[in-house]
Amino acid sequence: MTSKKICIVGAEGCGRETLMCLIDIIASTNLKINEVCCFMLLDKDIKEKTIMGINVIPQSTFDPKLYKVVVAIADVLTRKSVVKSLPIETEYTKIIHPNAIISESVEIGEGSIITAGVILTHNIKIGNHALINLHTTIAHDCTIGNYFTTAPGVRVSGNCKFGDNIYLGTNSAVRQGVTICNDVTVAMGGLVIKNIVHSGEYFGNSFLKRIR
Repeated sequence: MTSKKICIVGAEGCGRETLMCLIDIIASTNLKINEVCCFMLLDKDIKEKTIMGINVIPQSTFDPKLYKVVVAIADVLTRKSVVKSLPIETEYTKIIHPNAIISESVEIGEGSIITAGVILTHNIKIGNHALINLHTTIAHDCTIGNYFTTAPGVRVSGNCKFGDNIYLGTNSAVRQGVTICNDVTVAMGGLVIKNIVHSGEYFGNSFLKRIR
């Protein structure tokens, strides 16, 4: 484990699930979870000093010399905004659950969270600050930008190319060879079977319909 304490920014569902990943990571060691990490929230959002037994620090006291950071906020734009608000010298870490299956040919950017049951096969490149949720699978030869986010159960086939700020809803799937541009949200259960070339929100189980 890192000599710096890990600072989990956000303590809602995503933050607590990230904490569970860390608990599983250190399960075979003698470390105690409150020795390894803390939560960080905006000063105005702090209602208690500890959450799930973990100390909570206000953002106003954050010292990048003491912590490595992961922003555990599911909303893509909020996560991006938080990263931009932190000091430029902030060091980001990666949280990868021990049950994730990831080949040596996979590149994962800083600040990313990979949860239990995820499978990343071969020759995949994922940008910074990704959040890849439970039992997502991504097949071979995919290139994925920054702030990529999946809800549980997403399926991405091989040879796909994704831009930045993409959110794929629960149980959505992407056909092989599809390209998705920046700033796209696909709703729960959506099936992406052709390229998406316009930013927006999409739903449907055939040719996706753009919401806006």
